[in-house]
Amino acid sequence: MRILITNDDGINAPGLKVLEKISRDLAGPEGEVWVVAPAFEQSGVAHCISYTHPMMVAKMGERRYAAEGSPADCVLAGLHHVMGDVRPDLILSGVNRGNNSAENALYSGTLGGAMEGALQGIRSIALSQYLGPYNFQADNPFEAAEVHGAALIRKLLAALPDAEKDYRLFFNVNFPPLAAKDVKGARIAPQGFRRHTHFGVEPHRSPSGRQFLWIKGGDQHIPTAPGTDAAVNLDGYISVTPMRADLTDHDMLEQLKVIE
Repeated sequence: MRILITNDDGINAPGLKVLEKISRDLAGPEGEVWVVAPAFEQSGVAHCISYTHPMMVAKMGERRYAAEGSPADCVLAGLHHVMGDVRPDLILSGVNRGNNSAENALYSGTLGGAMEGALQGIRSIALSQYLGPYNFQADNPFEAAEVHGAALIRKLLAALPDAEKDYRLFFNVNFPPLAAKDVKGARIAPQGFRRHTHFGVEPHRSPSGRQFLWIKGGDQHIPTAPGTDAAVNLDGYISVTPMRADLTDHDMLEQLKVIE
C-alpha cells in the first residue's frame, strides 16, 4: 500500500511520528509511506489553501517533505508534485494533539487535509487524540491512537463502498482521552455539538500599548448529545464519523421549494 500522510501540528509534531508508525504497519514491508506536512503549526486553518501566494517545499529526508502551507496545501503538493505520477492508495491526516469532535471539526486543519484528499478522489481519514486528565500528562498521550489506530483503519477500509459519489466519503476518527488498555472499543457516531460553550477571544495588551486578541477555545469536556462523537469519546470509545464535503442540507431541499 502507498500512503500519503500529513497533519496540522507541523512536521516535527509527536502525533505525526505516531501516524508514521501506524502507516508503516498498514503499508507493510513492500509499501511506501510519504510524508508531506506543514513546516510550522497550522492548527485551526480548516480547509484553507494558499491560493494567492506560493509555498516553499523542502525535502527533509527520504519520502519526507515540509511545505510552508496548510494541510490541504500539503495534500495538493504530495499528489501533484512530490509523489510523481503514482497516486497513493490512502491519505491519513493527524494524529492531532487534541480532539476534533463536535464543532472542532469545522475549524480543524487535520480534517482539512482529509477533506482535500477525498475531493481528489483518494480514500482519506483524519485521526485525532482527545486529551484529558487520564492521558494529558502520560509519557505517551497518543497511546490510544498508536495502539488501536492501524486495526481500526483496516476495518474502515474493508467497509468502504466500491462505488463512490462525487463528494467522496472521508472519516473523522477521535480516540478517547484514556490509556490504550482502557479504550472500550469503537462507535460509529454523528458529529455532535457542545452546548453553552464556544470559541471566543481573550484580549491582551502588549508592552507598547497595542491591543491583541488570542482565540480561546471552550470547555472540551462538555459531552455532546448521547451517541454523538464527543459523548462517546468521553465515555471511553473511539468515535468514527463518516463525512462528505457536500454542505447542502438535503433535508431542507423539499421544504424550501415553496419559495420557487
